[in-house]
Amino acid sequence: MSGYENAIEVKGLTKKYDGFTLDNVDITVPKGTIMGFVGQNGAGKTTTIRSLLNIITPDSGSISLFGMDLKENEGAIKERLAVVFDELPFHDCLNANQINTIMREIYKQWNSDTYFAYLDRFALPRKKKASQFSKGMKMKLQIAAALSHNAELLIMDEATAGLDPVVRSEMLDVFMEYIQDENHSILMSSHITSDLERVADSLTFIHGGKIIMSDYKDVILENHRVIKCSGKSAADIDGKDIVSIRKSDFGSEVMVKNFSEHCGNYSGMVADKTTLDEILLFYVKGMTGREWTI
Repeated sequence: MSGYENAIEVKGLTKKYDGFTLDNVDITVPKGTIMGFVGQNGAGKTTTIRSLLNIITPDSGSISLFGMDLKENEGAIKERLAVVFDELPFHDCLNANQINTIMREIYKQWNSDTYFAYLDRFALPRKKKASQFSKGMKMKLQIAAALSHNAELLIMDEATAGLDPVVRSEMLDVFMEYIQDENHSILMSSHITSDLERVADSLTFIHGGKIIMSDYKDVILENHRVIKCSGKSAADIDGKDIVSIRKSDFGSEVMVKNFSEHCGNYSGMVADKTTLDEILLFYVKGMTGREWTI
């Protein structure tokens, strides 16, 4: 089961809709890592994930999971992956005990002991209908089910959206535990960059259906800086290094990339470290023009 290097390999994935195109997307998730899949609502995250699950059929491109082609090995692949959506996939009339009965008929490696251990850990009732659960309880129930059939890959689509900070932190702890097994991998779609900053090994940014950046998280954070300067000194910065410029009454803030390689160009300037949230903001704003005003 472990004879593969990448949990996910997507090449040239394209899907055209009226008014939106997922355009030639490449994604690689190495085995044993967490990749954060970042972008605004409507950027193409869900379309990509639905393609990975064969819910929709791409117009072109290839998808491989665990080293196997999705089209040729869909059944075997789906035995080995788990999916967590932002809404509970089980009917509201079901309780946790009934879900256990259903799931052990679906997955060959379903483990009821693991499932009930998660229920106890999350303090989830076994006989109460899911309709009576809070949003946080529903998410915990989903995760308990997702992690109880020995899945090697966990795919999440905005799973922590709408949860309070305490529940989100608890979920992130579970994901970090899951990834301790080097055969486990996670693709975590989210627009909550603080969560990804905490747990992700690598990040892929998508905007308008196109991948605008994909690299290890630490490399992305190290290579981007915000230069605070006057309009005149902003003009001295090499345009090839500029992501975009935020202007205000107090001066300019210039987001630069490749800082590690060209740090000598910024001697004498204030070059502040930045966050994933800021990096995403500067890239998105830069799509409509290099300078923008607050």
